[in-house]
Amino acid sequence: MEPFKNAYSPRLISIFAQHLSKHIPDFKISEFVDPILAQLEQLELKERAQLIADHLHIALPVNPGERARILLAMLHPDESNKADQTADHKGICGWGVMPMTMVVGQHGLDDFERSLEVQKQMTKRFSSEFGVRYFILHDQERALTIFKSWINDPNHHVRRLISEGTRPRLPWAMQLPDLIIDPSPMLPILQSLRDDPSEYVRRSVANHLNDIAKDHPDLVAKLACDWMKNADATRIKLVRHACRTLIKQGNRIALSAFGLNEPQIEFRSLSIQNPDVIFDTRLEFTAIIKSTSQRPQQLIIDYLVHFKKANGKLAAKVFKWSKCTLAPDEQRILTKAHPIRPITTRRYYPGEHRLSLRINGIDYGDCQFNLIMDQQGTE
Repeated sequence: MEPFKNAYSPRLISIFAQHLSKHIPDFKISEFVDPILAQLEQLELKERAQLIADHLHIALPVNPGERARILLAMLHPDESNKADQTADHKGICGWGVMPMTMVVGQHGLDDFERSLEVQKQMTKRFSSEFGVRYFILHDQERALTIFKSWINDPNHHVRRLISEGTRPRLPWAMQLPDLIIDPSPMLPILQSLRDDPSEYVRRSVANHLNDIAKDHPDLVAKLACDWMKNADATRIKLVRHACRTLIKQGNRIALSAFGLNEPQIEFRSLSIQNPDVIFDTRLEFTAIIKSTSQRPQQLIIDYLVHFKKANGKLAAKVFKWSKCTLAPDEQRILTKAHPIRPITTRRYYPGEHRLSLRINGIDYGDCQFNLIMDQQGTE
């Protein structure tokens, strides 16, 4: 698979230059293209986008109105979002739009309303979720007021931008410290979008709430309980996705939103079949539980591997295992083989590790296993 950074290719730089030359008198293509190509190869994705943005800023006129007019004229006429397509002779779309949103965000704050309108048009061809964050950081109240006016926009990419661009911990993007500390300004906006006809928008709302849950878990858990009242299938799906981190953490309020109450079970055993686990094989274990309830009960059963870290301490990682309905007095035997193999996100250390279960947010069992390294795990 070709690296994402190659979306910013010499061909795209040439297309940018061609469109700029249509709108800027005496524009010299080589003065735009050559300095970018001299540095492009050694840079990664975001660095390439910033490089193009820097040279767009130099090439564009200083006058805010003229700058906005040219940027809009350069956009592809198709508003159906061409994120997976490349720019062409008709206009800029896909990844090519990202440097344009950066130019507007980094240099258009003094022309606030018009600049956000430009971002709104750009998001229809890719996404302005990174570019609008400059405006939120500069004047949050003013930016959110404008976003609220877009809630009923016919284009679902614009409606998604309201939620995605304001995510407090959006991956790859600048964090929004004020919304991390106090997410309350976003709650009525997210509620207005929760039943949006587009799943694309609803999924962004769920991801936004999952961001908030990292800093305000009980706030999102209580919101989930409220949103689940008279919820249809699409909203239930949204709330479940929004609470995915809380559910893995065993948040009791979030679990109760889905009818997952404290389990009424007899925890009979958790046993490891191979207490000496050789690296790049599997940890094999069995759990036995029995219902003590006279009514069927829904259970979410996860398991926690407490990995040994470099300092010798253990740190738990939660893994999904089973969702089931346990009948009255039913006994359930569950078996699992968890691979202990090289992955890019973990380095393994030999010695004592531990295993436990989490059932509807309550932890059960504690077993030890010894990891034997016959080769070094990867970083």
